[in-house]
Amino acid sequence: MDAAFTPEQSAIRRTLRTALSKGVPPGPNVHPLGHDPVLWARLSAELGLPGLALPEAYGGVGGGTVELALAFEELGRALVPSPLLATAALAAPLIAALGDERQRAELLPALADGTLTAALAVPGRSLAPALGLTGAPGYVDDGLWAGGGRAGGVQARPVPGGVGGWLLYGEVHQVLDGHSAPLLLVAAHTGGFPRARTLLFLVRADGIGAAGADGEDGPWRGDGARTVTRTRWTALDETRPHARIELRDTQAELLGTDSPAEVSAALAATGRTAAALLAAEAVGAATSALERTVGYVKEREQFGRPIGSFQAVKHRLADLYASVQAARSAAYYAAWDPDAGGLALAQCLETLRTVAAEAIQLHGGIGFTWEHEAHHFFKRAASDELLFGPVHRLRERAARSAGLFAREAVGVR
Repeated sequence: MDAAFTPEQSAIRRTLRTALSKGVPPGPNVHPLGHDPVLWARLSAELGLPGLALPEAYGGVGGGTVELALAFEELGRALVPSPLLATAALAAPLIAALGDERQRAELLPALADGTLTAALAVPGRSLAPALGLTGAPGYVDDGLWAGGGRAGGVQARPVPGGVGGWLLYGEVHQVLDGHSAPLLLVAAHTGGFPRARTLLFLVRADGIGAAGADGEDGPWRGDGARTVTRTRWTALDETRPHARIELRDTQAELLGTDSPAEVSAALAATGRTAAALLAAEAVGAATSALERTVGYVKEREQFGRPIGSFQAVKHRLADLYASVQAARSAAYYAAWDPDAGGLALAQCLETLRTVAAEAIQLHGGIGFTWEHEAHHFFKRAASDELLFGPVHRLRERAARSAGLFAREAVGVR
């Protein structure tokens, strides 16, 4: 494997770091959208972040996971609140993989230029089981992560009268950027209880662009349309906003195929890539937290000398540096080989949690104040682990996928 970055990839990192160095302090974002729309428009129009990994035929840059991972690393350094994770890492790959040509041609260019954002709404406790990051291998295939039985999760039924389209009924919690994204990808049960299968549906949460090219109501609008209620929740990490989505006979359109196997395969592939991107983001955040801590111990004096000159502090910082470098190697490897994304994510989240906790300790009394920036990094680590982990489950899934728990692997007959 050639681990060297191309000049174009290095330019992405350099340009983005310069753009974000002009004042994007980490911390809660009070804008109703959960992110700065001016900054998002600049990142989309000038740098093309949402379309980095999308094909050029649909308005993208034509890059891949490596280019997007470098962008996520820089966004993690500044803890920038943005819809990039929900839009470019989760929704866009699913539309590209499952959507028919009409859906791809309509939605991907708008996602690529940042004028449209999207969110993935999957019932259940977190995104990790749906994306195949936790749980036993094959768990994503049976759709149990989407809620069991006819009363669980979100239910889909055809619009009465045979006019086409679907109606969705149910609730989804912990939807990343679900309070503001105009486009929702909703996982729902269909087919009745004996033959229930989990498919993905498109929902226009605010009706933007709902009319078809001929001016008639599109498949997600019409007499059957009801309501979509979206409520932003208070989250542990306020730079990663969550929402509850309530669907009450909401008009929807099937995303591409009605094959549960294809949906499961697309979700698992998306999960592997998203894990690699999140690992890179965690490395960026850990690097920033460590740099800020090193800068502080160089300035803070105790007993007439900087506390960074004490051997005990040096040893702790050296251990953190080694952990961050090891995590960066794992994240870069996962960017080249997303199959290693889950294991890399486990290592990077653990590293971020450790670095953030040490940053709080080494900042002393000021570090323990809730408003200090070190807590923002710690809350990012804890929030991501709750959504996409926990770490031991990520490692367990990787071990099971590698066959480490099989009886044959240890020679037992």
